[in-house]
Amino acid sequence: MFVARSIAADHKDLIHDVSYDFHGRRMATCSSDQSVKVWDKSENGEWHCTASWKTHSGSVWRVTWAHPEFGQVLASCSFDRTAAVWEEIVGESNDKQRGLSHWIKRTTLVDSRTSVTDVKFAPKHMGLMLTTCSADGVVRIYEAPDVMNLSQWSLQHEISCKLSCSCISWNPSSSRAHPPMFAVGSDDSNVTYGGKVQIYEYNENTRKYAKAETLMTVTDAVHDIAFAPNLGRSFHVLAIATKDVRIFKLVPMRKETTSTGPTKFEVQIMAQFDNHNSQVWRVSWNITSTLLASSGDDGCVRLWKANYMDNWKCTGILKGDGSPLTSSSGQPTAMSTVVGSSVQTSQNALNGMSAGRYFFPPLDPPRAGTRYGHLLPPSSLIEHCDAEPVQPQQQALPHRLSSRALLPLPEAEGQ
Repeated sequence: MFVARSIAADHKDLIHDVSYDFHGRRMATCSSDQSVKVWDKSENGEWHCTASWKTHSGSVWRVTWAHPEFGQVLASCSFDRTAAVWEEIVGESNDKQRGLSHWIKRTTLVDSRTSVTDVKFAPKHMGLMLTTCSADGVVRIYEAPDVMNLSQWSLQHEISCKLSCSCISWNPSSSRAHPPMFAVGSDDSNVTYGGKVQIYEYNENTRKYAKAETLMTVTDAVHDIAFAPNLGRSFHVLAIATKDVRIFKLVPMRKETTSTGPTKFEVQIMAQFDNHNSQVWRVSWNITSTLLASSGDDGCVRLWKANYMDNWKCTGILKGDGSPLTSSSGQPTAMSTVVGSSVQTSQNALNGMSAGRYFFPPLDPPRAGTRYGHLLPPSSLIEHCDAEPVQPQQQALPHRLSSRALLPLPEAEGQ
C-alpha cells in the first residue's frame, strides 16, 4: 500500500529541489538557506539526514546526482552565479574518521555572470558531462576528461538561447539513431515571445550543438521540463510544466542523405491538462515512462497515465501534507503518497518502485470477479479524478492488433 511519510527537513528556508539517486535509496535537498542535505533510507523505510553543509553564498536552486558508475557525486547550482561539484569520500586519515563519509567540493564552475538556474548530468553513455543553464540565456556543457579527477572540468560548449533559461533536460536515449539532444525551457514572463522551449541536437560534422526545434505553442513561463525515458521508441516524449501540464511527441523526420543540418521533428501535442488550476512547478516520469507526476501551487501532486489508445488521463491525486483528498461527500477521492511538500514529486516512488506495483498491460484493466480480479488495488487507494473519463477516439487499430480481435478475459471457474 501507499504510505505518506513526513520528514523534518530542518532547512531554515524554502526547499527548492529534491533529487533521488539512481537506486532511490539516497535523497538530496537544497534550499534558500544556502545548504544541501543528503538523506539515506534505512532498512525500515525511514529517512535519516547523513550530511548537511553550506554549499553556496546564495539560494541553491537545484541539486542532482551523477550516475553511480562515477561514484557518489552531486552537483548544485545557485543564485550566487556558480555551480559546484561535490564528491563523497570515506575518511581513512585517522582512527576517528575511519569508516565515516563526508562530502568535499571538487570544483566550482564560475563562467556564468547571472544566476545558474539548473544543473544536470548528461546520460552516462556520453561520459561524465555536466550541463548548466543560466538566467543570461546561456547553456554550458562541461566534461571531466578524467573521471578519477573531478577537480578538472573543461568547458566544451557554450550555447546562447536568447531567452532567460529556467530548466534543462537531456534526452536519455542511448540509441545510435538518436544524436545527443537536450531541451531547455525559459521562464521569461513576456508572453509575446513564443517558443519558450527549444530543442538542441549534437551535429557530428560540426561537433557543435545546433537548434533543431522550437515549440512555438509554449508562450507562458516554463518552470520544469522532462524527457521521458526512451525504451526503444523511434520518437521522443517531452513533458513541460508551465501554467498547465503539457506532453509533446517529437517524431524525427527522415533526413536527406546529403543533409548535414540538425534533425527536423514533427511536433505533436499528446495531452494538455489544467487540473492544477495554478502554476505547475515540477514534472517527473517513472522509469518506464508509463506514469507522469506533476506538482503545482494547488498543493497537490497529480499522476497521469495513458491507455493503449494514447489517451492520457489523471489516475491519482496526492495531497501535499499527506492527508487524503476528500470530495464534497467526505469520501477520499485519491491516494496519498507524498513525502514532504508537493514540490517533491515523489520521484522515488515513481522510479520503478511503488508506481509499477499496479501496472497492467495495454488492455482493459481486470474486472472484479474474474481470475485476474485479485490484481486490482483496493478502491480506497486509487480512484480516478472527478473529471469526465476520456472516451477513446474512433480510429483504426494499430497494425499489430488489426489481424485479430481482442477477446474478453475468461471468467474464473465456479464464479
